[in-house]
Amino acid sequence: MNFLKNIFSTVLGLFVFLFILFFGFIIFAALFGNNDKTVAVKDNSVIELNLEEVTNDYAGKFLYEDFEFLNEEKTNGLSDIINAIDAAKTDSKIKGISILNNISLLGMAQSKALRDKLEDFKKSGKFVVAYANSYTQKEYYLNSVADTVYLNPVGEMDFKGLSSEVMFYKDFQEKTGVKMEVIRHGKYKSAVEPYLANEMSEANREQISALLNSVWSSVVTDISKSRKISVERLNEIANGLLARTPEMAKAEKLIDKIAYEDEYHNAIRKALKVNKDEEYNTVSIIDYAHKNSTTGKKPSTDNTIAIIYAQGTILGGEGDVNIIGEGSMRRSLQKARKDKNVKAIVLRIDSPGGSALTSDLIWREIELTKKVKPVVVSMGNVAASGGYYIACNANKIFAEETTITGSIGVFGTLPNITKLTNNIGIHTQQVKTHQNAAGYSIFTPLDEGTKETIQESVENIYKVFVGRVATGRNMKFEAVDSIAQGRVWTGADALKIGLVDKIGGMGDALKEAAKLANIKEYKTADFPSFEKKFGDFFGGMPFMQSKESFIKEEVGEENYQMIQQIRRMSAQKGMQALLPYEINIK
Repeated sequence: MNFLKNIFSTVLGLFVFLFILFFGFIIFAALFGNNDKTVAVKDNSVIELNLEEVTNDYAGKFLYEDFEFLNEEKTNGLSDIINAIDAAKTDSKIKGISILNNISLLGMAQSKALRDKLEDFKKSGKFVVAYANSYTQKEYYLNSVADTVYLNPVGEMDFKGLSSEVMFYKDFQEKTGVKMEVIRHGKYKSAVEPYLANEMSEANREQISALLNSVWSSVVTDISKSRKISVERLNEIANGLLARTPEMAKAEKLIDKIAYEDEYHNAIRKALKVNKDEEYNTVSIIDYAHKNSTTGKKPSTDNTIAIIYAQGTILGGEGDVNIIGEGSMRRSLQKARKDKNVKAIVLRIDSPGGSALTSDLIWREIELTKKVKPVVVSMGNVAASGGYYIACNANKIFAEETTITGSIGVFGTLPNITKLTNNIGIHTQQVKTHQNAAGYSIFTPLDEGTKETIQESVENIYKVFVGRVATGRNMKFEAVDSIAQGRVWTGADALKIGLVDKIGGMGDALKEAAKLANIKEYKTADFPSFEKKFGDFFGGMPFMQSKESFIKEEVGEENYQMIQQIRRMSAQKGMQALLPYEINIK
């Protein structure tokens, strides 16, 4: 009996301890959670442009139900970084920007936007310098904007052109007995091609080749201007791998100096007129962006342009910084529409698409909003399929030259394991009251009646999609259909065929929104705010590592992204208006 009493006392004591710890944490967070973390920027400082923490255009606002003190607005989105660089142009304490061993997860359009802002920063007369132990092509593209580009003496330069590879699973399905039943519309809708063949179709090869060449053309054009090397010579360098070593890269003028990092820092000291044995003042771009967002100069006007960020796969539900949910998107559009101070809306899209139903619900909300105030779209890395669906009815559409867009098509995939279960001795039979009562089952072959019904649904959604585009872009249905069929285009090519209005970034879209709203001065407000439950807060606690953080740590960033892709595919329901394939440009 005493033994049981001791166990009970121990359990009770543990429960009381956890209860006290929990509410102690609440009180601690309430008292200290909102302390300002703004850093002081010293005179004669250099911004360190470290982008490892920057992945999305928008870092997000998070609202915790019933616990306002936990509410958070993050400031490490690319938009915050670009605004900070803009502020640094006129900040007398900032003398330059250092890009040191930059590791970036930004996409091509994001890199272009950041590169353009750095180019603009240089007009102030302040310096931009870059150093790396080795350069990937994407990192070099960004760093090539610098006044002086350094490379480690034993480093490497990756400059060889672009490639993309697609895996095919037809034989794998035959061998394993796991099959994907495919229903699609669009000869270019090749997200499903790997399940149907063992090699690339000519249509798919055509669009991938056109896409890569268009992106590369934009990249080398920018590098050509910064490095004063002709596009023709840059292509020769890439084709012959003529910049693979530091010496070769310098000989071709892709870099300026071969040096170690300490020599790079000494050069910065010299520019700042700081002694070699002294540390020079630095501030990280993340800290400077936070400072700018909290203490930066704010416009005095009440006129506001709402920037609504739509980034990630389009799914149902509330959404998050990496998921476009109908809840947060529709709420944001409604709030901006009803706010008398909001004069126009810029919808920033970075999405490969997703749920056709959710895309249409967001499209409808934009349609209602457009009747009240102008809506301008700014496309980021990707605004394809469902991502284009929610863009097509805007008053104006801006894209970067390297934006991946279009992909106007619809498909459905249904996993079927009939052969696998039969091979291992499992057999399935059905009993039903009506001919179509059973619907689709992964354990029985897809019958023609069910396939025809699903195909009909795909065709209907495709017609609606093309019709939405035709109306929004003031084009004939047949004209849109001829450039649709699931084909993807770069922003540069999309401009030629009428899918976008102008080439430009977020700044250009804001200027257009102000013009349409007939306002000169304005401030911006970021949306959406994501409503969270209190339990969601603990995922970010250092003493309570989330399962996502644990998995990422164990399997690495690239493998974690693959897991995330599988999770997103698993969450998809209904017909999909999704990018034809996972584009990984190398």
